[in-house]
Amino acid sequence: MKKELRTTEGAAPVGAYSQGLVVGDFVYTSGMGPLDPATGEVVGEDVAAQTHQVMRNLGAILAAHGLGFDDVVKSTVHLQHLKRDFAAYNEVYKSYFSQPYPVRTTVGSDLMDILVEIDFVAYKSA
Repeated sequence: MKKELRTTEGAAPVGAYSQGLVVGDFVYTSGMGPLDPATGEVVGEDVAAQTHQVMRNLGAILAAHGLGFDDVVKSTVHLQHLKRDFAAYNEVYKSYFSQPYPVRTTVGSDLMDILVEIDFVAYKSA
């Protein structure tokens, strides 16, 4: 059984998808971009600023189910400019987690007017 997670504290969906779903003990988030939840506008001109906004959006979705970054077990990251931006994004990303870090896949992608998009899988036992 699936339960939708929705919060006004995170960026609203801009297509046919949910911000997040609870399925059993797992929470799956959609890929989040660096959008301001209040305005829908892109926040930040560089990958570091955009990564902070993405993490704020994802943190809000996790919090809607009583979770935090320490509950994240997997992330997938898309970077518009993988080679150029990886180091700056990685510094911001790791500041949100403690060890052991979640498993992660980071790929270069053709993104629409943003530099970074991230999704999570989080776990919370009942």
